[in-house]
Amino acid sequence: MLRTIIRIDEDRCNGCGLCAAACHEGAIAMVNGKAKLIRDDYCDGLGNCLPVCPTGAISFEEREALPYDEAAVKARQAAACPGSQSKSFSPAPAASLEGELPSQLAQWPVQIRLAPLQAPYFQGAHLLIASDCSAFAHGDFHRRFMQGKVTLIGCPKLDPVDYREKLTAIFDQNDIQSLTVTRMEVPCCGGLSAAVLDAVSQSKKQIPVTIVTLSIKGEVLKEETF
Repeated sequence: MLRTIIRIDEDRCNGCGLCAAACHEGAIAMVNGKAKLIRDDYCDGLGNCLPVCPTGAISFEEREALPYDEAAVKARQAAACPGSQSKSFSPAPAASLEGELPSQLAQWPVQIRLAPLQAPYFQGAHLLIASDCSAFAHGDFHRRFMQGKVTLIGCPKLDPVDYREKLTAIFDQNDIQSLTVTRMEVPCCGGLSAAVLDAVSQSKKQIPVTIVTLSIKGEVLKEETF
């Protein structure tokens, strides 16, 4: 049938993944670092993905396409992997020094690439953005850094995306009270702290930022405030 559907210009796509996260129907996926419309019948043609695209790579077109299959979309959503569904929970109280410290994770998911742009747990949050190695390096990471914060993790060397666009959108659309970044001393971790500082600047929000640099043995080398 002839209907209105989205079109993605792969030459303009920068691989940020924001459109895939905004498409609740699952019509868009990241393929080889580029956004791709993988199911015509999952695209409702309403264009929730358009406003989140930072490069203008998404537009509408009228062409022959399968009709929107709402029943299939609802079945897919019902069967979606629970590991990617957004949820928040109350972390257990910190134990005494003699006891085992419970997890201080307060929400799910934690990967920057999987995190929603908006969520209730972001409102008024103190946000920790951690390189994934830092949690393994520092033995007291949950109590020292995660307690009382919403946590997001990522690795700028391994993730094939630039975090700036997504972090800017999260800062713009939520009331973030403070930002703490934990990174390793290795040079590639500098991409994480740079992305956070650039995203704060682009969002034009006045959010205090603390960057904590850890040695590869987990020692705190320095703390910087911005």
